[in-house]
Amino acid sequence: MVDVGIIGSGIIGLSIARELAGRGLAVRVLSRKPPRQTTSWAASGIFPPAPAFSAAGPGEQLTTLSDRLHRHWHQELLDETGINNGLATCGGLYLAVHEAGLTRLRAEANDWQTRGAVTEWIEMTALGQVEPALAPAADRGLLSGALLLPEETQIRPPRHLQALEASCRQRGVEFCFDSEVQEVHLADGRIDHLKCSHGREDAGVWILAGGAWSQRFAEAFGSHVRPQPVRGQIMLLSKPAAVLTRVVNVGLEYLVPRPDGRVLVGSTLENVGFTDGTTESALHRMRAFAGRLVPALADAAMETSWSGLRPASPDGLPWIGHSPNVTNGLVATGHFRAGWHQSTGTALIVANLLTDTPSPIDPTAFAVDRLSAGEDFAEATMQRAAADMAAISW
Repeated sequence: MVDVGIIGSGIIGLSIARELAGRGLAVRVLSRKPPRQTTSWAASGIFPPAPAFSAAGPGEQLTTLSDRLHRHWHQELLDETGINNGLATCGGLYLAVHEAGLTRLRAEANDWQTRGAVTEWIEMTALGQVEPALAPAADRGLLSGALLLPEETQIRPPRHLQALEASCRQRGVEFCFDSEVQEVHLADGRIDHLKCSHGREDAGVWILAGGAWSQRFAEAFGSHVRPQPVRGQIMLLSKPAAVLTRVVNVGLEYLVPRPDGRVLVGSTLENVGFTDGTTESALHRMRAFAGRLVPALADAAMETSWSGLRPASPDGLPWIGHSPNVTNGLVATGHFRAGWHQSTGTALIVANLLTDTPSPIDPTAFAVDRLSAGEDFAEATMQRAAADMAAISW
């Protein structure tokens, strides 16, 4: 019997497995799908700046911790596996396309400055010097403001997941893919074993890191652990050479350039339950968005498209901690759109909780049994995305 069993092979599950195995624990990962078929594989890999600042809330503290750890993990993974996960500071441009957007962008600039992030307000007449591919949109008056965050970073999700899995295997982690957890058997306030599609699984401790699908196990791990799946669709365009050098953000839509000429175009926020896949309407809008903002992308070939289901909690914070229902269960899910950025810090917190080691940040705010009150974070984010889309009339 292994020391720790992990349900889920996405970015959170693999990161926890690597951290625990690095501390000498025997770990086994169970998943219905291999990492390349998880929602994590579908991510864009944008990391906004994450400076430490005195007024930071729990989520911001987790992101700051994770951002620092990503720098270490990048080199460690490269040394261990030879795989470069593509972590690189490329900078990000945030654009406004109407007056309401300009007002909000100025407020966001002030907020970033308060946090201690490096910011630069770019005049429309100078935008073409900063990012030449955006000059036509600026010249035609389609844009009303631009904010540069030079510390914005990107990571290549497929490469990072490949490196994580390889590192886990080198550290002795066992994997069981194509394995669906059918039942969680409890006895005396503990998880006795799991009944899976391939048979019985035993572990000293179980960690639930199943993303949006974690809600299936709420009865065993904690009644509040019911993440809402929020679908996001992404399109991959291809050009012979690089068109952009920086990530470009307009509201909640974005372009993420790769050095080889490919550009990720995303993304949607859709409350459609567990329905995955892409839609013609969303792909049409994303292509129009990319082509109008960057005319050089108008004739780019669509190489592929995909979708993922992000796990959202009601208050915007993930659930990270001990299960209130069983003595040998922990939970790590509900990161919504920040799962990639917060993955390393989440792994550290979970490993510290499991080994009774103090954590660099207080994990109380992420408690599994906390009550959420007020506005639903995911719903508010989706409404904002819908309003942004309706306001952009190019």
